[in-house]
Amino acid sequence: MNIAVFGLGFVGLTTALGFADKGFSVRGFDINESRRVEISRGKLPFFEPGLDGALARNLGKTFAATDTAEEAAKTSDVCFFCVGTPANADGSADLTHLLSAMDGALAVTAETCVLVVKSTVPPGTLAKRVEPYIREKGRGNPVAANPEFLREGYCWEDFVNPDRIVCGVTDKAARELLSRLYESFGAPVRFVSPSTAEFIKYLSNTLLATLISYSNEMSLIANAVGDIEIANAFHILHEDKRLAGAGIDAYIYPGCGYGGYCLPKDTLALKAVSQANGVKPRSLGEVIALNNKMPEHTAQRIIDAAENNDAKIGILGLSFKPGSDDVRDSSAAKIIKILKEKGYGNIYGYDPLAIDEFRRVYGTDITCCSSANELCGTCDVVAVVTAWEEFKGLDKAFPNVKWVDCRYFL
Repeated sequence: MNIAVFGLGFVGLTTALGFADKGFSVRGFDINESRRVEISRGKLPFFEPGLDGALARNLGKTFAATDTAEEAAKTSDVCFFCVGTPANADGSADLTHLLSAMDGALAVTAETCVLVVKSTVPPGTLAKRVEPYIREKGRGNPVAANPEFLREGYCWEDFVNPDRIVCGVTDKAARELLSRLYESFGAPVRFVSPSTAEFIKYLSNTLLATLISYSNEMSLIANAVGDIEIANAFHILHEDKRLAGAGIDAYIYPGCGYGGYCLPKDTLALKAVSQANGVKPRSLGEVIALNNKMPEHTAQRIIDAAENNDAKIGILGLSFKPGSDDVRDSSAAKIIKILKEKGYGNIYGYDPLAIDEFRRVYGTDITCCSSANELCGTCDVVAVVTAWEEFKGLDKAFPNVKWVDCRYFL
């Protein structure tokens, strides 16, 4: 079976290499030329454990990155679309990249080729936007929704050892093809309608976002009351047998707000599609509102510790989560912006992985340090913004620093 994958980011490259590792012939395409070149040379364009080995095993054998979309799709039995669906100004999902990728596939594929949307799209997208778009072009290709449930930092593990596989199909041929593709993964394959599959993805991401915002609101209340051991309280909460061992505790814990690519845009998109269908999502609206306020709350804690504008402020952690170099919607970037607006100009930053990416994306004029020790030895106030393991114990090594533990981590 020949597989084409459009989009070679975290989801797309993991999908391509995952199927290649299973022995399928996979060709991938990305509109970013430098990314294609890097991958073709055997180099990952981002940090993601496990993918480097998979790329080395399969490049030039069962996997290749192509120079054109047509080259990727022309003899494919199935095309997976893993392109970005960023938020529009009103919060709705921008389908421009998805439909453009489909144009490239439709130009060369046979009508038997199954078009599978793995990109995250709001419920109703395949039924109301994608399928009509394809039919208007006079094509009868089967379409399916196959949402991903990959965590950055664990993408490879989550793909090759999934807890469940969700396929939204109405076409018998698409169902049979996806059954063959996934039969060796050893996980239950749940066949549902396309809109149900799309909705399940949003159920997952908005639940995680809600847990994060709930936890942050509880921390604000605890700080206001005073004399509450916040970190200890949450750790004891995690011992509840209804939560213990479920792996959800990482989201039921206070911090600086959720970031990255998925949770911010997906909460906005579900809110937008709700409003478009006449429903005002009150709880989801509050989740988003609180998350938007968390950088201000965090920046104020740092300002309170700094006392004056001349203080040297250190930001430990620039990525949106530990174990990743992804800085999209990074809390650190928002906090730094607020501090600068309030007149705090002596800001230093360090991250084990994300310094170069942070500079590239934000072009910030903070002073980047080569190590956590260098930052702590320089600054008057240090804020732990990302919970990297290497930051544990630094408060004891630098007792004269004023510490702001934004992750309740030290």
